[in-house]
Amino acid sequence: MEAYAMIHEQAKAALAELFAAADTLRPGNIFVIGCSTSEVMGRMIGTGSSEEAAKAIMDAVLPEVKKRGLFLAVQCCEHLNRCLVVERECLEKYGLQQVWVRPQLHAGGAFAMQALVRFEDYVMAEDLKGRASAGMDIGGTFIGMHMHPVVVPVHAKTRKIGAANVTMARTRPKYVGGPRAAYDEMPHPKA
Repeated sequence: MEAYAMIHEQAKAALAELFAAADTLRPGNIFVIGCSTSEVMGRMIGTGSSEEAAKAIMDAVLPEVKKRGLFLAVQCCEHLNRCLVVERECLEKYGLQQVWVRPQLHAGGAFAMQALVRFEDYVMAEDLKGRASAGMDIGGTFIGMHMHPVVVPVHAKTRKIGAANVTMARTRPKYVGGPRAAYDEMPHPKA
């Protein structure tokens, strides 16, 4: 199988596992992805960005995210302080702070560049204020700062996209109360 077709299929498989585990996601929730295409291609993060790998992953992810009515937030690299590409509607709904920058191949990354051309009305957000409900980290980009507590790791069978390690997470509400508290049943997915 051609390398980019394999990357596409791996991204699609990982996403399916995450969505199966994150069955409490609702339309309007934020789904965040951080992606090092350098790592996907077997290089050290930040040393070999690949527009082709970014396209293959975005082709797998964006239609599924849109189908569920979620907002996709794409994290830029550390050179842009991990700001995010989001749709203007997401920025406004969640009261996010807009920043002024345009991701490039080696300052923001290839995946962020894909978001620029694929989103209908993109804007750059400083952060997500910890509002993401689920996320995928491809290549060790550290998306946890964008997710709201409590973050629950999703242990999936798909652990790589290309050569990059993939970690995924969902969130759940915090348990509150003391010894007299009672809780509704929460779904506990297998993944």
